[in-house]
Amino acid sequence: MFSGCLVAIVTPMTADGALDWAAWDRLLDFHLEEGTDGIVVAGTTGESPVLTDEEIEALTRRAVARCGGRTKVIVGAGTQSTATTVARTRAFSTFGADAVMLVTPSYNRPPQEGLYRHFAAAADASAVPVVLYNVPSRTAVDLLPATVARLARHPRIVAVKEANTQPGRARELIAAVPADFDVLSGDDATAIDFIHAGAKGVISVTANVAPRRLREACRAALDGDFAKARAIDAHLQPLHKDLFVEANPIPVKWAVARMGLIGNAIRLPLVELAPVHQETVLRAMRAAGVTLEDQAA
Repeated sequence: MFSGCLVAIVTPMTADGALDWAAWDRLLDFHLEEGTDGIVVAGTTGESPVLTDEEIEALTRRAVARCGGRTKVIVGAGTQSTATTVARTRAFSTFGADAVMLVTPSYNRPPQEGLYRHFAAAADASAVPVVLYNVPSRTAVDLLPATVARLARHPRIVAVKEANTQPGRARELIAAVPADFDVLSGDDATAIDFIHAGAKGVISVTANVAPRRLREACRAALDGDFAKARAIDAHLQPLHKDLFVEANPIPVKWAVARMGLIGNAIRLPLVELAPVHQETVLRAMRAAGVTLEDQAA
């Protein structure tokens, strides 16, 4: 159902913190033009912790209206509370998106049985397919392959975004799940390795900045041409690394602003990229061949 290069899209805002709808439309059009295979609304890169449910609904409905039928739209609905996640999944699955994405609960660190019941309860409430999201570096809990395999038996759970990059995790996970269950990388730097192991694509931060090139790398890898995929990806590796010089999405929002697609605004408690890191991100953008706003003028 999901493959290729999907973007964990940033959420554009005005200087006063309001959502910037003109920039949202511009950003969506950019990804359609660049051939992005899917758009994930209100993920961590989209500042989901500081968006209201009403804002997420408006962002999703506008994305569906503009992109529906041309690229996949997924909306993030997960929280650390099962009851809240169930309620949000029930509501968000009616916004017209192709799927909802549910991140592992953060901070409360449930055991595997708790994770299983949490995701199963949310999937029971969903009107659309469900994508699981495992990102231990941010949530302090790891959704293990055996638990993903149990969850894959649920008729509405169709995919996982896996951001655990431990050696062997990709192959272990892919061996555990059915062939029609989509495993997607959640780590740009190792995405081509994940595809080599059998994954079907990536949900990407880098795709906010270099979507066409990353999509080309993913497509080459999916076609079995790993020499081409790695050659393309070599130019993107500085971006994969340096878009995390500060907490995501601080650097990537600054980078997309330098491309002229959005304003450089972010909601507290996050702040704008520190000046000491700006040249580092610019070097990575130039290495990837990204056109900056002053270059396009």
